[in-house]
Amino acid sequence: MLKPHFEQFAAYNRWANRRLYGDSAPLPDDSRKRELGLFFRSLHGTLNHVLVADRIWLRRLTGEGPQPERLNQILFEDFSELRAAREQEDERIIRFVAGLSEADLDATFEYRTIAGKPNVQRRADTLAHFFNHQTHHRGQAHAALTILGVAEPAPLDLLAMQRG
Repeated sequence: MLKPHFEQFAAYNRWANRRLYGDSAPLPDDSRKRELGLFFRSLHGTLNHVLVADRIWLRRLTGEGPQPERLNQILFEDFSELRAAREQEDERIIRFVAGLSEADLDATFEYRTIAGKPNVQRRADTLAHFFNHQTHHRGQAHAALTILGVAEPAPLDLLAMQRG
């Protein structure tokens, strides 16, 4: 019964991203791009990275979609374009997870890392990493909002979404 679990995470991903981007939108562009000492340097760099990683993993899982070249690639300099691409990717994630069966989740698949190393992994384990990775970097972006002066960024806890 993993499918409902991953469907919830796909919905949570969209919900949390909408909140994060909503809090990020009023900031001036130079603030979003300001070097903050984050692994991907800035809020903007971190938001781009999450989109990059999602596209890499969805390409591996589906064989379709864009294939970014680097984990630190800036796909969109313009915040509104980045936000629109995030929305589209979140819908793509929801559709992908909805189309999976329990057997699909238990099955393994083959892929190559960015460095070209071959791997075989269970699809459910990959999705667990996929959603955990998003949460990890959204936490960094959430902290960046506080550093940039957003007094109370919207909570991103799964429980907050579940409670409605």
